[in-house]
Amino acid sequence: MNPKLTHVYLMPGMAANPSIFEHIKLPEDKYKIHWLEWQIPDKTETLSAYAQRMCAFIEHNNVVLLGVSFGGILVQEMSKYVKLKKLFVVSSVKSHHELPKRLKLLKVTKAYKILPTQLVSNIDLLAKYAFGETIKKRVDLYKKYLSVNDKTYLDWAIKQVVCWDQEEAHPEAIYIHGDNDAIFPYSCGGNCIVVEGGTHIMVINKYKWFNENLPKLIES
Repeated sequence: MNPKLTHVYLMPGMAANPSIFEHIKLPEDKYKIHWLEWQIPDKTETLSAYAQRMCAFIEHNNVVLLGVSFGGILVQEMSKYVKLKKLFVVSSVKSHHELPKRLKLLKVTKAYKILPTQLVSNIDLLAKYAFGETIKKRVDLYKKYLSVNDKTYLDWAIKQVVCWDQEEAHPEAIYIHGDNDAIFPYSCGGNCIVVEGGTHIMVINKYKWFNENLPKLIES
């Protein structure tokens, strides 16, 4: 194995499998890409404990870690337990202050406790929460990418997003956000790279931007 390779670990968003990264290609003489997958959590597992468990899948030192959406929240937690070369947070939030009002309302009313049961049986609703679009637009896309529909996982995941308590942006994270993100519309402010025309699924449909810019950002 080439000791000079930088290992890049990619974490997908809520309910998504890592094939959302299938078009992300980096120069193979410099980078080795690894896909991380959601594990089914224990019902009472804290996000911190889950993050520590996920760090066990990182098998190299001084890696690049990139997370999308809820995966972006998770990698910010994982960064507390593993030494990183770079941390990228894509289509996500820097703190709980950037969560949209509908998610803050779920926390206040505790309505998140009943919502996931609906999501398991309603792929259209799941698509709206995970990708910000209804399935009518991209039915094949959702069947391909949204495969983590375990009820325990969805119960847990939505609670973790709604109840995330990070107060400030991670000081070492590189935040990348689309200016047309329907899920997290308030995340382009502050220390953030804004992708023009980028939606919540820009890692899928604007992959060329990532292929072009990630190497430069990793080495900067």
